[in-house]
Amino acid sequence: MRHAGLIAGAAATALVAAGAITYAVAGDDGSGRTPSADSADAGFARDMAVHHQQAVEMSYIVRDRTKDEEVRRLAYDIAQTQANQRGMLLGWLDLWGLPKVSSEPPMTWMDMGGMASGKDGALMPGMATNTEMKKLGELSGKQAEVFYLQLMTDHHKGGVHMAEGCVERCAVGVEKRLAQGMVDAQQSEIALMADMLKERGAAARP
Repeated sequence: MRHAGLIAGAAATALVAAGAITYAVAGDDGSGRTPSADSADAGFARDMAVHHQQAVEMSYIVRDRTKDEEVRRLAYDIAQTQANQRGMLLGWLDLWGLPKVSSEPPMTWMDMGGMASGKDGALMPGMATNTEMKKLGELSGKQAEVFYLQLMTDHHKGGVHMAEGCVERCAVGVEKRLAQGMVDAQQSEIALMADMLKERGAAARP
């Protein structure tokens, strides 16, 4: 029950932050200007939308691979929260009249365009490879739970790093606030997943 409350609390924090954000984001910095295509605001929106999509996919995979209600609840909360946030990020790009893809490598807006090679589908730090996603879909029960928690811990760490980058670099206030909400919620979930891994005789990957 303690974990259920923590999971619900983390999800609620993220959803409250998301719910407080309206679509009136253009010129939120008070300048009346919309972000440029090569801005941190646009780069974060594009990259985090991709990053979030994999978390959603990963979470729905594990819900079909285990009957453990604690893991299934966490996976559902992550999937719903990140799908909601992804929709907002893509919606802002539409409002700004900016493309959802860029010719520049991911993370370029953080001056880290070469950090992730994209090898085997891992386009950004923390993202699982195609091989790892395939493996998750082949495991079941406790093995699936542990691997999911390990993958999602890595995924959240990468996401927190990106969100912190937006907090520091983005100009649109409402986007900065969403990014800070991501940092807070995902750090809470990282701690929760560490406890869940420990209960299963495992730990996060080094």
